[in-house]
Amino acid sequence: MSTTDSLPHAATLLVRDNCLCLHVQRAARALARRFDEAFRPLGITSGQFSLLMSLNRAEPPMMGEVSSLLAVDRTTLTAALKPLERRGLVRIMVDKKDKRARRLVLSAAGKKLLSHALPVWIARHAELDGIIGNPDRLRGDLRKLT
Repeated sequence: MSTTDSLPHAATLLVRDNCLCLHVQRAARALARRFDEAFRPLGITSGQFSLLMSLNRAEPPMMGEVSSLLAVDRTTLTAALKPLERRGLVRIMVDKKDKRARRLVLSAAGKKLLSHALPVWIARHAELDGIIGNPDRLRGDLRKLT
């Protein structure tokens, strides 16, 4: 490798200390671990909680709506739904108006699980809000990115 191909270590430090993507990814993983730990007694992960909660609506949402809300592609959503469907927490139904479309239905068991998970989520958020200096500002800033 020639000397023109090498980067100074200072460049690495610059990225380490200033890269928003790196810091947000690390924070997201740390948050997920905290919530995963809290939800473990209920047998779900933080991602499954978010998915189940996104189905808690008056009318069952279409897969595309949930995919968009969770910022995942349909293939990823389908894979995430499989274990929840096997546990009887979610049902995937054909839409009555468009037979090609699918609606995601939160089952009675799914609703019951969410009723137990919500207090866990509230308690964990209270802890985190105490750690984060201005959580409302952080939420607002993160929304701006999405």
